[in-house]
Amino acid sequence: MRVLILAQYFPPDMGGGATRAYNVARGLLKVGCTVTVVSAFPHYPTGNVPKKYRWKPLSIKYEGKLKVIRTFVPSLASEGFMKRIFLFVSFVFSSLFALPFVGGVNVVLAANPNVISFYPGLIYGIVKSCPLVQNVDDLWPEVLYDFGVSTRSFLARFGEFMARIAYRFATAITPISSGYVDVITNKYEIDLRKVYVVPAGVDLDRFSHGEKSVKGGNGKFRVLYIGAFSPAYDFDQVFKAAELLAPFSNIEFIIQGGGGLADVLKSKAEKTRSRNIRVVDKIVSRGEVAKILCEADVLLLPLNGVGSVELGLSSKLYEYQAAGKPILCCSNGQSGRYVSETHSGIVVKPRDYEALAKSILYLRENPVIAEKLGKSGRSHVTENLSIEKIGARINMLFEAINVKSSDHCD
Repeated sequence: MRVLILAQYFPPDMGGGATRAYNVARGLLKVGCTVTVVSAFPHYPTGNVPKKYRWKPLSIKYEGKLKVIRTFVPSLASEGFMKRIFLFVSFVFSSLFALPFVGGVNVVLAANPNVISFYPGLIYGIVKSCPLVQNVDDLWPEVLYDFGVSTRSFLARFGEFMARIAYRFATAITPISSGYVDVITNKYEIDLRKVYVVPAGVDLDRFSHGEKSVKGGNGKFRVLYIGAFSPAYDFDQVFKAAELLAPFSNIEFIIQGGGGLADVLKSKAEKTRSRNIRVVDKIVSRGEVAKILCEADVLLLPLNGVGSVELGLSSKLYEYQAAGKPILCCSNGQSGRYVSETHSGIVVKPRDYEALAKSILYLRENPVIAEKLGKSGRSHVTENLSIEKIGARINMLFEAINVKSSDHCD
């Protein structure tokens, strides 16, 4: 099976979309597929495109057996609506530069950005005479409504029009969360038979389950969030919990990553009365992320509880589980239910910083329970969500839709 993945965001870019596209690519390789990725120059979230890419139309590189073709995007930080739209549009057009270099393709996976990647994918599908699968990491434009965009605005109507076209003309749709299925099938009137929920999966080879390293073990009980500084997360809840726990000198909070909220979070950390919380505005490699996760005692997912965010399932949870650490999940939706069902952590309501603080103390004072939660999460992803298992699952889907496409042609 020869698979083409279109993904504007791909490592070393941060974020769930980049991680999911990478894990799908690796999983497909492990089950014997030939995989080519067309991605943008590394740019997310800072807009700092490496010098070796600047002002080139594209770059072709092999990462082992994985062929990665990177195409031009401007050096713009992913902040503000207009800059993001400009970056999306840039990739829609520049991704087509790779057409002569892709080779034979049996199926195209439009991985990210959501809905928008369908449009260059459609061109590739037509030229390569193959089916097109639309991945759904987040509901778009519904996610915009969570941040104040009016459902009656031109942007909303245009976004829903684009989504309707993408869902209707894609051969298959692969949402990462069952919470998205109702919106796709009912709001957009899509046949349920073409919707296949495929979780993101996790690369277990990057994680080791064991004691904290000497470097990480500084005698502190470390509570960690690592990832994008996004409005989807309620970091105020974390700061308030840290203030409540300031009298406990051996508890420290670390918020690490990058994104549009970096300056706000750093300023808040400097002004806070408690000195037990640090904001580390630093983007690190995937290997370093795994090491940092394994050095923590508790891993945080502080979702803000707003709208479509709670219909999704953060791929960060899978990496947290792979690290074998207990999770503190602030959620009233799919992510919270997942943590509860897999017995891998404690769930508190968004904005309930008092419950968050109490849960941190509980895990610190009950290390046996904390270890049990961590092992449960690790067992779950090992048995169900390794990239090998996800690769086999999505490969079966690709083979099935290829058979159907051939039957239609006959």
